[in-house]
Parts: sequence; structure tokens; C-alpha cells
Amino acid sequence: MLNGKKILLGITGSIAAYKTATLIRLLVKQGAQVKVVMTESATQFITPLTLSVLSKNPVHYSYKNEDGTWNSHVELGLWGDVFLIAPLSANTLAKMAHGLCDNFLMAAYLSAKCPIVIAPAMDRDMFLHPSTQNNLDILSGYSTHLIMPNTGELASGLEGKGRMAEPDEIVLFLEAFFLTNKSKLKNKTILITAGPTQEAIDPVRFISNYSSGKMGYALAEAAANRGATVILVSGSTSLTTHHTNINTIHVISANEMADACFNHFADADITILTAAVADYAPLEVSPNKIKKHDEQLTITLKKNIDIASELGKRKKNNQLLVGFALETENEIENAIGKIQKKNLDLVILNSLNDKGAGFATDTNKITAILPNGEQKQFELKSKVAVAQDILNEIEPLLP
Repeated sequence: MLNGKKILLGITGSIAAYKTATLIRLLVKQGAQVKVVMTESATQFITPLTLSVLSKNPVHYSYKNEDGTWNSHVELGLWGDVFLIAPLSANTLAKMAHGLCDNFLMAAYLSAKCPIVIAPAMDRDMFLHPSTQNNLDILSGYSTHLIMPNTGELASGLEGKGRMAEPDEIVLFLEAFFLTNKSKLKNKTILITAGPTQEAIDPVRFISNYSSGKMGYALAEAAANRGATVILVSGSTSLTTHHTNINTIHVISANEMADACFNHFADADITILTAAVADYAPLEVSPNKIKKHDEQLTITLKKNIDIASELGKRKKNNQLLVGFALETENEIENAIGKIQKKNLDLVILNSLNDKGAGFATDTNKITAILPNGEQKQFELKSKVAVAQDILNEIEPLLP
């Protein structure tokens, strides 16, 4: 998919710049042409010579070459099929959002006629700062394509969101990006649920689970990047999305999630149910905080509505319904039973017995199962990569 594509790679001052050597190798291996533009500060993290050798092209970080000849930022801006800026620092992000032009990379950016793809890399608090989030919103309004950073250990020693996406994830993103015009998902409406639900006990306590929403958000981003319009019904999570093709509806309880799904299901060509919806909720919710009195406290639970089953009853012939099954025993049998009981077109099985799969991880290991029992197993991958695998399994099911 990347063979012959012209990729202009912008590198800014971030420790994540070291990953660009691997990124360039992967792109060149797939037949892409790569030209590199750097900021002066980026050259402190990885040398232009290294990147020139790997890309087989000169690397530009100044308007003038050492021999005094002129570098044309306009020509570079017109050359690429896509301008990928990875890593993107908070400083360059702010310049892009507000049109500041004080270096060669920014001049190339402001001259570019091709689509812009960004992969931010910065410390947790920098990424979450309101000004950074606002700048991302501004770029989203410019139709900039965002590769969300991962969560993990950062250069500062902190844990959190801010790690630049891994090179293989960026390559997957670019493949999906160039697939958009060929993708069956283009102009489709996809309803996706994500994250946990919370069932109130009293004003300060609730019943919930360990779901982070990462799988659902990764699917939403991947589907939107293939040209779909996504309705994302999200339980309580710290995740955000800046994609203009994603309409996020925030809910708390299973009933609220059900209402949102029922309201939008009729308009959806595809529905993917990744959310971890509570099966039960307290029969009565105390209006006041429950005080400690006795050694034991008994809470009576009532069964919540089964969203997947209800949608399965409402599903029309031109709609696809995809469910998730998180199991700890008899995984295949339980997943196949879920397909039949809830009228699903595909179920994605993951097991808590597999290390690195399930809740609150950046990775997942899945098995895709069709109603006829046909199974396809995948290796442990990042949830960004898993999202692409799932969409690749869904597309052939479309008419």
C-alpha cells in the first residue's frame, strides 16, 4: 500500500526522535520514498547523516546548505503525498496551530498541499495541559490527522499518556490512510461503544470494572481514518479524541449507554460493542452517603438491560453487529454461544488468561469468530494494530 508513496517526514526536538530511524527503515522497506525535514533541536537527538543514509535522500534542517545553495521549502511542501510530523513536540504543535514560521520545517508545513499527519510526543502533563489540547483541537479543525500517543513510561520517569506511537503503529496508520479511498468503510456510519459503565450505590460510590476504553477508542480512530463517520458512546474514561469524524457521546450508567445506542442504532451501518457494560446495578440507590454501621453491608442487585441482545433483535439485513467476548474459561464455546444468542455477525474474543490482553493494557490478543464457527487467531499486538485487524475482518462482511 505504501509502495511508491512520497512521504515527507518532519522531525522535531523530542527524545522520541530516535525512533525515526526505525520508522524510515520500515517505510523504505515497503517501497515508500522518504524525505526528511528536521528542526535544529531535532538534530541534537539524532544526526541528519543517519537519517540521510537510511532514507537515501538529503536531510534538510536549514534554508541554506553548507555549500551555500538554497533549500526550497515550497518544493518540499509540494513533493509529498503526505507530510508526517513524528515526533511532534508541544512547541512545534503550538506553532502549527497558530501559523508561526521561524524554521525550515514550519516553512515546509505552511507550504504543504498534501494531507498532514501528526504523532505527538511529550511528557504527560504537557500533553494533558489545556493549551496543548486546545492546539490539537485547532489542528483538527484544519483536517490534520492525529496519531494519538501511547500511555506508558516517559523520559521524565513519569507514567502516562505522551509516548509517541511506535514505528509499526505509524506505518499501519499510513497504510489505512492510503486505503481510505478503497475502503468499504468510507462514508459508512459506525456506532462504537467503549469503556466501563458505572452503577451508583450512593452519591459517592459505584460498581464498575477495570475497562480503560483503549480498544474502543482505537477502533473509533481507525474507522474514522478510513473515512467512516463514527458515533462513539463512551463510558467514564480519561481518553480523548480530536478526530473531526468522531462524535463522542459521554455516558455513565448501563441504562444511559443503552439509551444512546438505541437512539443511534437505526442510522448505523455497523455497530461494534467494545464497552464493558455492567450486568447488574443496585436495586436501590441511596440518596445520601451510606455510613459505616454494621460489619457487613448487603446490596441487592438487579439485572441491567442486555444492549447486544436488544440490538440483535432490532438489526436489519443491511446492518452488521459486532460483539466482544472477554472470557476466563471455555472461551470459544462461550463466544460462539454469544453469537447465536445475540444475533451477532462477528464476535471478537479475548481472554484474561492471555498475558497482555484484556483490560487496562496497550496490547490485546484476539480471535475473530464468525457465526459458522470459522475462527481467525491473531498474535499479541498493540490495540492500535488490533483495531486495524478488526476492521479488516469487518470490511469483507459488508455487501
